[in-house]
Order: sequence, then structure tokens, then C-alpha cells
Amino acid sequence: MFRRGKFRLAITIGLAASALSLGMITAAPSGAAAPSGTIIAAEPPNGIPNYILPFYPPAECLTTNTSLFQEAMFRPLYWFGLGASPLIQPQLSTGFMPKYSGGNRTVTINMKGWKFADGQTVNAESVMFFLNMYKAVPTGFCTYTKGLGIPDQITSATAKGNTVVIHLNASVNPLWFTDNELAVITPMPNSWDRTSASHTSTCASGKYGAQSTMNACTAVQKYLNNLGQQVSSFTGKMWQSGVDGPWRLTHIDDLGNFTMVPNPTYSGPQKAQVAVYKSVAFTTAQAEENQLQAGNLTLGYVDPTLLTQPAPRPGVPGPNWAQLSQNYNLVSSGTFANNYMNLNFTGSPGSVFLDQLYVRQALESSINQVAIDKNAFKNYAVPTWSALPPSTPASESGKINQPYPFNMTKAEAYFTSNGWTNKSGQLVCTSPGTGSGQCGANIPSGDKLSLSVTWVSGSPSEDIMMNAIISDWTSLGINVSHSTGTFNAVAGACPVAYNPSTTVDICNWGGGWLYAPDYFPTGEPLYLTGAGSNSGLYSNSTMNALILKTIRSSIKLTTYGNFTASNLPVLWDPLNYSSAEISKSLHSSIGWGNSLDNLTPEYFHY
Repeated sequence: MFRRGKFRLAITIGLAASALSLGMITAAPSGAAAPSGTIIAAEPPNGIPNYILPFYPPAECLTTNTSLFQEAMFRPLYWFGLGASPLIQPQLSTGFMPKYSGGNRTVTINMKGWKFADGQTVNAESVMFFLNMYKAVPTGFCTYTKGLGIPDQITSATAKGNTVVIHLNASVNPLWFTDNELAVITPMPNSWDRTSASHTSTCASGKYGAQSTMNACTAVQKYLNNLGQQVSSFTGKMWQSGVDGPWRLTHIDDLGNFTMVPNPTYSGPQKAQVAVYKSVAFTTAQAEENQLQAGNLTLGYVDPTLLTQPAPRPGVPGPNWAQLSQNYNLVSSGTFANNYMNLNFTGSPGSVFLDQLYVRQALESSINQVAIDKNAFKNYAVPTWSALPPSTPASESGKINQPYPFNMTKAEAYFTSNGWTNKSGQLVCTSPGTGSGQCGANIPSGDKLSLSVTWVSGSPSEDIMMNAIISDWTSLGINVSHSTGTFNAVAGACPVAYNPSTTVDICNWGGGWLYAPDYFPTGEPLYLTGAGSNSGLYSNSTMNALILKTIRSSIKLTTYGNFTASNLPVLWDPLNYSSAEISKSLHSSIGWGNSLDNLTPEYFHY
């Protein structure tokens, strides 16, 4: 799962099918003519790529690093999403579809034999490199969930030529294992198998699980992780030797501006049709909008606050901003994602309050999502109230009820019926204790309910939303302090799971979670106790049991989804839809659709 930025250039026409099923869109072949023309695309405000290794730790699990940067260069074992479809794309994957046998305890993967830029074949050992590193440093990868899937359920794994064979300690649901486990693997080249610029290693070729392999891979991961944060190294020979995607990086700076050109050795079915792809960094939406007005961007976005009329309905754009309508088309849709504010359940001053379900219920009940959608996002958003994306198909989940619609009277009652008194506009605990009608554990008499909140800067609509929410929370008697920061700072530094020193109680990085590279929204990396992306250290035994049930059997996600709505591991807020601007001179051979935010400019042409 990737932490997702608010602004997107990708457009989704619709999500009608299950991400668990095989899907395939056949793209129009590129012509024989050499690539020509330049695309200049805007990055989201304050959301810049700053990590290049496709074995990324939780703190770097951002769409700005992964789907909007790395995946254009480094192709995963299995590629999901093309155009409006979120489905697996066999023709764009570096491996053939996996074969399950032995009661779904053995998985066999045959590689297609694509090439890295340095000439090495993308083979079984390239997959083992990732698996061996994951086994050695499991907490170093974003989606690690202790005891489940890769690497903990693998008893052995072997590579021979282009074939990988994985043996598991128990039967698995093949759909879940393909979509949420195999999907995270990115084959890596032997040129990265090193512990320094001058010393190579044996992580890729070592026996899976052997102590010598573990030692080698630990050292390699330490070196690559450190180098992967040094932007000045990104265009260097080592990183670019591992390119097997349609694009290679030729320039990047510390501000986040980068340039890519076609990779001449790309083995996949769709070659680039333009000669240059430039991605431009911005600190605010206004700065980006100024460049749109000047005609300096091919792909961009506008904040919904600029649009004079609302969208007729989410996914259907209203009239464009007048200043841009002559040169750009306004397009809109959502992604296979949800949206929320992350809660700190351990270590922050307000965590003792957030531990209480009634406090979370009151906070959620005082988020006026309908008004926010209308006033902040001009209908370029939809309400959310569970972990499941609003576009989750009926084949995966039944109806998810909204347990806490906006109701300030009920929000107030949650406090007054649990030991709190509003004294001159400040909620004060007047009935301490853990019994019925009392404030709860670790909340002493006279304690004042105070919370700190931070959110991503640079977006007027996000500011309007958060100020409205804080205003309603304040009216209940909650003392709310707040601040803003860059997307990378809020998304990377706020979660207590990997920033124990944080004192922030609630943080909103503005985009929630995109269900990638875990494409079935079961939640095991996010809400299981101790999971790698369980940012706020949420822990609930019922949630654990429901998640495990959904990944071990083929039942629908309905019960799990309803529990995420009622128990509130996070605070749900509106999921923004894109309000993207596309130059009228630019075309796409697959239409303007990208449900998973993948960077695929190879399908664009003039």
C-alpha cells in the first residue's frame, strides 16, 4: 500500500472489475517513427521523489517514490493497472503468471527473459535477489506483515535459469498470494549486489534462508538503502544499469525535478512514443497553476477551489477554469484508494484520548463530509467511512454501512455520557475511571481534552477541509493545536510506527492509501497488530481475526469492512477525485485512465 498524494495526473474512467481477476488491455502498438516531442508534467505540491531503491522501507512508501517514479524504470514481477483497469496485466509483467500446486503450497514462476540495461537477463536469480533481501531484512520493506506471506511463510525458494520455485508452510489463497505478495516483488540486477562501490556480494545467488545469505543481504540492503536516499546518485551507472522498464533517468535535482528518456533496451510490448518526459516540482498548487496559465505544462492540475461550478457528480468534470479552457481539457476520476487521517495510539500526549473508542466516534461524527465535498472540493471528492475503496466491486464486498454520519448532537453526547463536562468551551474530565460513563484509562480528573493535528501544505482545498474540521472539533470543547508540512514530511515523519519521537496526535498527508502493491484491500499491512505499515500502532484482536479470515479464505470483505468503519483505526474523510488538466495536443493510446496512479507516459503521443 502506498501513501498517496492529493493531486494526481492520472484519470480513471471507472472501476467495474475486481483486482483479483485477470485483466488485460491490449494497447495500440507504437509506430515505427522515432519518439518525438516532450511531455512536461507537474508533481503534486511538496511531493517529490527522494528514494530510488524498489525495496523501499515504510517511511519511503510514497506514490511520489514508487508508482510515479521508480516503476517507470524498474518493472515489478507482476504489473497491475493499465488505463482505467486496476487488473493484473500479464503482457506488461516481467514474469509469466504463477502456477500453484501441491494444495497451493508450491508456487512456480517462469520469467520472460527481459533485459536489464546492462545486458543481464531478468531471470530467476533477479527475483531471488529481492526474496533473499526480504528474508534478511523483513522490516526494511513497506508491506511486511509478520507471519504472513513473503517472507515468513516461505520454507524454501530456489532459482534455476528462468524458473523460481517457492514452497510455503501452509496452503494459501492463490488470488491473495498473487495480488498481495508476489505483486510486491521487483526483480533486481546483480549490479546492485554490492556492499560498496568497489565490493560485490552474494545476496542474489545465495541459498534462501542460509545464514551466510542473510548476512550478505543485510549488508547489501544497508548500502543500497543509504545510497537510495542520495539523489545525486540516481542517474549514476549503478542505478541505471538496473533499468528494465520503458524509461531511464537522465536528470534529477534535490528539488524533485527529473527528466526521463526512452530506454532503448526495453523488452516490453509498448515502446515510448515521445522523446522526453519531464516532471516538475512545485511547493504549492498556486505555483503550478501559474505555469499552466503560462502554457508551460503538458499535464497538470487545478485546485477545485478555482473552478466556478461544481462537478455534476464525482468522476464527471464540470466546466474548466476559464483561463485554461482554450488549451487544456479538464478530466476527473478516482483511484482504487481510501482516505483518512492517521491516529497516534502510542506515545503522543493525546494518545490516551484516542485510545478511547468514544473519542474517535465523536471526532468522526463531527466531520461533515457532505459539506466538505461540496464546499472544499466542489464535488471532486466522495465521502468515505471504511478501509475499502468506494469503488470496491460487489464481487469483493457487500454494503458497508456508515455508522457515524455527521451529527454534532451525537458527537457532544459521546463526551457527556463518558465523564466529560464542557467548562467555558473546554472539555474537562469530571468522572475519571474505567467504568461505564467514565473517562477511561489513564485520564485523570481535571484532564483537558487536547489534540495536535498536522496536514499537508500547499493545497487550498485541503486547508478549507481541515479548518472546517478543526472548527467543529473546537466547538465541542476540544483544544486543537495545528500545523502544516510538506507531503514527504507529514507522510514520512508523522507515523509513530517509525518515528517514535513524534508528538503529533493526528496527521493527514492528504491522499490516504492507494491499494498498491497490495491490490486486494484486505488490510493486513495496515491494521494488523505490528504490521509494517500500521503507522499509528493500532491494535485490536477482533480486527486481527477478521483480516486473517479474509486472506485465508475466499469470503467477501464485508464484515471486515464494516468493522473498520465502526472501530475507527483511523478517522475517515473525503477521498478527493482528480481535477487534472491535459493539453489538448496530447493523446493517449489507452485513453486517460490510470486507476493505480502508475506512471505510463509510453502510451502518450502527439
